[in-house]
Amino acid sequence: MFKNLFKWGKKDKVEENIDMEGNDLNKEKDLLEEASVEEIEDLEVKLTEEDSNEKKPGFFDKLFAGLDKTRKDFTDKIDGILHSYKKIDDELFDDLEEILVTADVGINTTMNIIDNLKLRVKEEKIKEPQAVKELLKQEIMEIMNNEDGSNQLNIKPSPAVILVVGVNGVGKTTTIGKLAYNLKKEGNKVLIAAGDTFRAAAIEQLEEWGNRAGVDIIAHREGADPAAVIYDGIQAAKARKTDVLICDTAGRLHNKKNLMNELNKIFRVVEREYPEAKKEVLLVLDATTGQNAISQAKVFKEVTNITGVCLTKLDGTAKGGVVIGLQSELSLPVKLVGVGEGIEDLQEFNPRDFVDAIFN
Repeated sequence: MFKNLFKWGKKDKVEENIDMEGNDLNKEKDLLEEASVEEIEDLEVKLTEEDSNEKKPGFFDKLFAGLDKTRKDFTDKIDGILHSYKKIDDELFDDLEEILVTADVGINTTMNIIDNLKLRVKEEKIKEPQAVKELLKQEIMEIMNNEDGSNQLNIKPSPAVILVVGVNGVGKTTTIGKLAYNLKKEGNKVLIAAGDTFRAAAIEQLEEWGNRAGVDIIAHREGADPAAVIYDGIQAAKARKTDVLICDTAGRLHNKKNLMNELNKIFRVVEREYPEAKKEVLLVLDATTGQNAISQAKVFKEVTNITGVCLTKLDGTAKGGVVIGLQSELSLPVKLVGVGEGIEDLQEFNPRDFVDAIFN
């Protein structure tokens, strides 16, 4: 009830009787004088929190900002082409096709989109080139739309295990740290198992991220058996009644057979020791690598049952179209996206927000 008075200053600073919203400050001043010290302190804390929240960008704002390079290289070019044509013809579609391919949407997906656009333009008797943009947005939304909700992490009810896979250098360690932070912030009890025991300093880096997230790490020495680390992580998770156990895995891809053997051994341990837990196998990909990310996804899809993708560094690339290719060509739902370097810059992926952000 003293909110207006505080926003105009403390009680000894009030000089006007009426604020800009028409509230009687004299009345609020009297109420403030009667308030206890505890009530005043509580109000100050509340107002500070409100001001802080007002300054924080929302999820869509971060996504919008993160997709700035993709939007400029994608939508801005589309706008330029559509405005340069007086009529809709094959040349226009060829130019659109080139933009989609260079945005790493993928050849097959691009061809399907262009074919559908041509069909709709003919059926709906569309004459204005500018109208093609809305049709394109609808086609991409159709590709991205998952009615089964598979873009969400399947970790409820607890307990849950998230196995994180991906090659070295894609941001796997930072993703685990940020994910642990987000899950803990949501009220989950989280534990991390440092299963990537082969890469030098991987354990130390994960421990640093664990400290930042305020989450404990189960780790062995460098070179230890990854499956043994996961086993100990599961036992610790059970003993501590952990909601989510996040397991790092080795990121070697030079030998598909070795990769398959290592991952299968880990999966057998998880199935045997933690059958009641929800399972997620999250593939981490670097968005800046474009079509190479899709190639990596194909390899991992061959050796294990990927349930979702985390796309990192989306804010540092114009190749955001790779999200569309992953969904269309590999049927791999994107579940998380990285749109910045901060610990809070990993967010749940929303297909509609993604399409709105690149077409805004």
